[in-house]
Amino acid sequence: MKDKTSEVLILKAAKTVFIKKGMDGARMQEIADEAGINKALLHYYYRSKQQLFEAVFFNAFSLLAPQINYILNDDSSVEEKIIKFTENYISFVSQHPYLPNFVIQEINRNPDFASKFKGNSNLPNLEKFKIQVSDEVKKGLIKPINAEQLFINIISLCVFPFVGSPLIKTIGIIDDERFTQIIDERKTHVADFIINSIKI
Repeated sequence: MKDKTSEVLILKAAKTVFIKKGMDGARMQEIADEAGINKALLHYYYRSKQQLFEAVFFNAFSLLAPQINYILNDDSSVEEKIIKFTENYISFVSQHPYLPNFVIQEINRNPDFASKFKGNSNLPNLEKFKIQVSDEVKKGLIKPINAEQLFINIISLCVFPFVGSPLIKTIGIIDDERFTQIIDERKTHVADFIINSIKI
């Protein structure tokens, strides 16, 4: 029988190694060493690195999705939602920087990966956000914009620096310390940029 404590320990160790090495660079032996267990026991819980990575990913997703859902469906204004979304999303991905690349790699490698999200009750629901954007446009509070396009703009500006970090560091000649500062600054810069683009 699998022990829940051991499984939590393995997931924590795997997250640590994946953050340091990424999906391709991580080795099962490293994860076993980090967890303080032997490789055979690790394979008893997770047969492959892919299976373990997916477990780490969906564990992280289960923490992020409710936060995003709450923001999208609370009673705050569109502007307040943008501010809270960028702050929460960038803060979370800063702690789980392997997530964006993993999703992109998996979708490119396995188009059916997205189907694993179906039926997830925590999957962000955009319906209220779409209605709210439409209402604020009609009231003249924000410029005419499609809610889906607005959401894609927000997500894109939040995600790209993590996905494109090697390119950004090379082109900008930025070291890791400065890059971390830039990511932290984007918690407010992205929100300001988006809000100014839709303000009347």
